[in-house]
Amino acid sequence: MNQQGVRQGLQQGARWSAEQVLAMAPDVASRRAGSKLGGSSGAWSEAGCASTPGAVWGVCRGSGAKPYRTVVDTAGVAYKCSCPSRKFPCKHALGLLLLWAAADPAVEETRTPPDWAGEWLGGRRGTAAAGTGSRVAGGPESGSGSGKSSDPEAARRRAERRAERVTAGATELEQRLDDLLRGGLAAVEQSGYAQWEETAARMVDAQAPGLASRARELAGIPSSGPGWPARLLEECAMLHLLDRAWLGRELLPEPLATTVRTHVGLPVSAEGPPVRDRWLVLSQQDSTDGRLTTRRIWLRGARSGRTAQLLDFGAAGRSPGVTLPVGLTLEADMVPYPGSGQLRAALGERFGPPARAGGPPEGMSTGAALGAYGQALRDDPWLGSWPVTLASVIPIPAAGGSSSGWQLADSEGQSALPITPDGSVRTGLWKLTALSGGGPVTVFGECGHRGFTPLTAWAPDTAEAVPLT
Repeated sequence: MNQQGVRQGLQQGARWSAEQVLAMAPDVASRRAGSKLGGSSGAWSEAGCASTPGAVWGVCRGSGAKPYRTVVDTAGVAYKCSCPSRKFPCKHALGLLLLWAAADPAVEETRTPPDWAGEWLGGRRGTAAAGTGSRVAGGPESGSGSGKSSDPEAARRRAERRAERVTAGATELEQRLDDLLRGGLAAVEQSGYAQWEETAARMVDAQAPGLASRARELAGIPSSGPGWPARLLEECAMLHLLDRAWLGRELLPEPLATTVRTHVGLPVSAEGPPVRDRWLVLSQQDSTDGRLTTRRIWLRGARSGRTAQLLDFGAAGRSPGVTLPVGLTLEADMVPYPGSGQLRAALGERFGPPARAGGPPEGMSTGAALGAYGQALRDDPWLGSWPVTLASVIPIPAAGGSSSGWQLADSEGQSALPITPDGSVRTGLWKLTALSGGGPVTVFGECGHRGFTPLTAWAPDTAEAVPLT
């Protein structure tokens, strides 16, 4: 890849790096296929780009008789391709963006796209001018609350009926937890997954998906390694606390009661005043349970200093629609969701295309990160982790050098955070250690009771954002 071309493109302020492009891939297979298409321009024709407003287009020769037409709106971050893939972005969009990121001569700079690309781009920007420009490939962000009922009384009755079902489910779950502890945790190891799946199914019937998800998580704790009974007891206690909070929600302060409803799984709409800022995209991470793909995007406001999380969802076989390249910034409104200690927001109106960031955000020490997580727990006792940026930390191995024994230590050597003992972070851990080379780096991630999960790091020499997931 032409690294000189990448540097020249980054100086223009809108061209992405190869790392940022590949971070948007919906899965490993798409990343590999996109890298192959972006490694050479031989399969491409009619390729071009425009910097104002940002767009890239091209025609890719495939296995069929008719080539695929691909166009990317880099200002609004959306994709269109004539291929039959149900992934967003598809391998053709990724390959085209990689050629553009490398400033490949085949992607010629021009102001006028071909008719087929210009028609789609014009239609998108016409829609944005009409006030719905926050839509990207896949539709508006899930859970934005735009589909409110036109009959408030009918909506109130539906909410009351659902609350009654959730209450019945929480009461039943309390009885099951009592039975579990009365029989002793030692017997749980022989019972297998069946009892947890049956409990989760009952919570789904009660329309409490949050309780169902926590019940399923209990199934993976027995026989998970030394100390599993203590971990199981801890998670049972947190589930009991959530049950009791729901059953006594009328006595809670409204922000905490809203947080309880969120954890139980009741829908909540974004309704706070919009916060306009220059938002740095800190990370983008996908997870799936086989039925639904959840995309979590963390952002930080340059002026407000606020951290916000965007959530988007894709049904089985489809990627979530909202995609934001890690390391870029965008001027936009974020509409916060209610609840104590909640960072979730909905993406509102955007003001201009994404631009190149000047470097990493301001970071803190590992000790301050633990303090921030502790303060957040006061507002939300069920909080699993808290987003923080660590400044000047060095990845170091503990005795034995296994991935579960690594730490991020302050460069002064005063304190350290253990890296989450999770196999899913292993690849990112080695990428992080290679980036560090034994020296201090800036790392963004999630700090929780299980440790620190690194998500993005910034190269010490170029301040380039490097996704670790």
